[in-house]
Amino acid sequence: MRGISCLSHILIAECKSLTREFIRSARVGDAPAGGEFASLAPAGYYVALRIGFAFPLAEHNALPLAWVDHYTKQNYMLFDPVMQWLYNHSGAVRWSAIDLPDPRGILAAAARHGLDFGVAICFDDPGPKGQRSFGCFARRDREFTDDEIGILSAKLEWLHVAMAPPTNLTKAELEALRMVKEGHLVKEIANRLGVSEGAVKQRLKNAKVKLGAKTGSQAVSAATGYGLI
Repeated sequence: MRGISCLSHILIAECKSLTREFIRSARVGDAPAGGEFASLAPAGYYVALRIGFAFPLAEHNALPLAWVDHYTKQNYMLFDPVMQWLYNHSGAVRWSAIDLPDPRGILAAAARHGLDFGVAICFDDPGPKGQRSFGCFARRDREFTDDEIGILSAKLEWLHVAMAPPTNLTKAELEALRMVKEGHLVKEIANRLGVSEGAVKQRLKNAKVKLGAKTGSQAVSAATGYGLI
């Protein structure tokens, strides 16, 4: 799990876009490693990982560009029954089984863009501060089978776990990262904390290792994305 954890931390630090390399980093079921989403959802898919207050820690949008453009221009998200289900449930459900109002006819519009059949899958952490990850997967030809939903769910759960925030950063390390985020230099941090510059550098070095970051700025970005600072 250490390799998985370090990989996820680096990706978060470098960009919010979930890279194809990360999606390909584990094999679930009989599909080629990383091919689960694309092969089982040929019409397109969207994955959002570790959603905090408003935004995901990482995401990957492989839905048709025409649909994404139409969806955005029509401001569908606030009225989308699939999104409403994802933000209020966990587990998996076929779009056709979602019993929620669709006053804007969003599912019908999706079908006109080749997204005729779909499944929504969500995982969340326990507790009031838990984060959730979800995915929307679509086909044009038929409903997803139970086995296919199982494979998609297993892959999404793997990604959700792999992107979990580290729990081994010390209070002193987080404090140093927080002060770097606020724009303070190492010398200033040392003076404010009453410790040596070497001690501050060591704390930041430890934090980089634990976050899988290559630079201090990446460590700050990762810690911020995780909601640690």
